[in-house]
Amino acid sequence: MLLDVENVTKTFGAAEERIEVLRGVSLSLDAGETLALTGESGSGKSTLLHLIGGLDHPDSGSIRLDGTEVTTLDDAGRARLRRDQVGVVFQQFNLIPSLRVADNISFQARLAGRSDPDWNATLAGRLGLSSQLSKYPEQLSGGQQQRVAIGRTLAAKPPLILADEPTGNLDEATADAVLDAMLTLVRETRSALLIVTHSGHVAARMDRQIHLAKGRIAS
Repeated sequence: MLLDVENVTKTFGAAEERIEVLRGVSLSLDAGETLALTGESGSGKSTLLHLIGGLDHPDSGSIRLDGTEVTTLDDAGRARLRRDQVGVVFQQFNLIPSLRVADNISFQARLAGRSDPDWNATLAGRLGLSSQLSKYPEQLSGGQQQRVAIGRTLAAKPPLILADEPTGNLDEATADAVLDAMLTLVRETRSALLIVTHSGHVAARMDRQIHLAKGRIAS
């Protein structure tokens, strides 16, 4: 088991304003497995993703990634976790505007000390970006920018990839093409993928689905 989440809770606000976003959520994910996390807006999907990626702290519960207890890590430890073991694909792309496409793709892998020019070139080709490598993000379409974001994540070959609505801003045809490329490359690298999505079409393409409702996993 690569990821083991047990009885995680998270509350925001104070006193009468407190909102229970996660109410004892548990899930697991094996290496090479893909899992869709679905649910209505406000059900806690993105919050859970952020907790798993060490971007926030749960109030209680356990999150173990490849034997490491994420909840006990300090800021530096969580930064190392994201650098070495977790890749995150956001809906907003979050590319570095001052870097060309080639450097955006290699950025995360270089931070992790795992940059591989041959693999980067393979990724660019498989993602349809070989002719765009010298361009800057602002010169690309939304679909192309999302492909760069996926390439940046996969370049470091992280054991776990967290994707938060990665095709939510794309038209249906572009979204399908981006998802095809991501799933193919994830299988090749044997990374586990946990994807937050509102799309039943996207969710159906994962190995498993888990539905969150009012901060709990629905039976």
